[in-house]
Amino acid sequence: MKVWPYALLGAPLAMVAMPIYILAPDYFTRGLGLPLAGIGAVLFATRLFDALLDPWLGSRFDRYRARGVHREALAIAALILAVVFAALWQPPASLSDPARLGWVAACLFLSCAAHGAINLAYLSWGARLSDSRRLQLEASALRELAGLAGVCAASLLPAWLRQAGSPAEGMLGFSICFALCLFVGMAALLRHAPPWQPAARAPDLAWWQLAADEAVRPLLLPYALNAVAVALPSTLVLFFVADQLASPAWAGASLALYFLAAAAGLPAWQRIAAAIGPLRAWRGGMLLSVACFAWASCLGEGEAGAFAVVCLLSGLALGADLCLPAVLLARRLRPELPLTAAYGVLQAVGKLALASTGLALPLLALLGYQPGARGHWALAACYAGLPCLLKLGAWASSSRLREAFPQCRTGVST
Repeated sequence: MKVWPYALLGAPLAMVAMPIYILAPDYFTRGLGLPLAGIGAVLFATRLFDALLDPWLGSRFDRYRARGVHREALAIAALILAVVFAALWQPPASLSDPARLGWVAACLFLSCAAHGAINLAYLSWGARLSDSRRLQLEASALRELAGLAGVCAASLLPAWLRQAGSPAEGMLGFSICFALCLFVGMAALLRHAPPWQPAARAPDLAWWQLAADEAVRPLLLPYALNAVAVALPSTLVLFFVADQLASPAWAGASLALYFLAAAAGLPAWQRIAAAIGPLRAWRGGMLLSVACFAWASCLGEGEAGAFAVVCLLSGLALGADLCLPAVLLARRLRPELPLTAAYGVLQAVGKLALASTGLALPLLALLGYQPGARGHWALAACYAGLPCLLKLGAWASSSRLREAFPQCRTGVST
């Protein structure tokens, strides 16, 4: 069974997620002059509402799937996403700062909601491609590999496209590229991907019932802590490169190196998970990430080369975070449980974690940091020190999963 038509959609989904979570803070503050605390508050609020919406979106898609109209729902969500994502980066200059913040908030919410709906359906489709565990791992790895290709494109294309114009023109060109990739990926999924394997009719469970289920509950805390640990450096990396390393020209290359390393490491994590089980592989990846990233807080002006090594090594460890939690959840869920809704709960927890990183910007402002302040201690502590502590917390709390997920401690044979 060929799974590449399924995996292609991972690229455009990552292309839209990366600018929203990484480029947006720098673009709207340094590029458009909007206040740092205001953008941080908007990011926090929109991510919070987006996270709370995910369980409902998951349950709605399960109903669309039962009625046989899930393909139409995916196509409509993709159209909304393409249009609103382009509008996000073009707030009218004639508006006041509060009005432009409102524009950004509305577009962010709609973009995240449409993206979340597509991503939930996409994850659950992958989990139902086959009963084969090896095929599930292969689909997950290829999906994340395509996603990393999309992230690399999102790291490099905006900077390349704005060379001939303003940042807003660069993001408009990027939005057009994204819309084309989204059309191709969605067409491949809907027309050529392996069909969704039938399962028992899922009961209509509320999100809190799913979250309390023994299949889901033990995964939530380590997943949340790990998500914050991954997202916090992503939110602050452009500020870190510009103001801690004094090397703003290296920002795009650093991001590309980080995600290319993650892509290169994905096949290895797939083999490791097949040999020792996805749980042990994921926990090992957490420790490797801490070991590789801990010394980033010690870097200073002009040490872009050392930072490149950090990006390379921590990127290799990232592959475990990308593909293994979804595999853990898919293996544990009983066939009669609503799969997309369960992914909605997991994705909501991840987005709540991402929302919390929006508070990093007001916190940095409170501690005295503003864009352009060189070598500020708070930036280094929030960018590198705090994520390492959170990773260790995720590793410690994931030890509970040994009993909750006994079948995930060993390799796969089918």
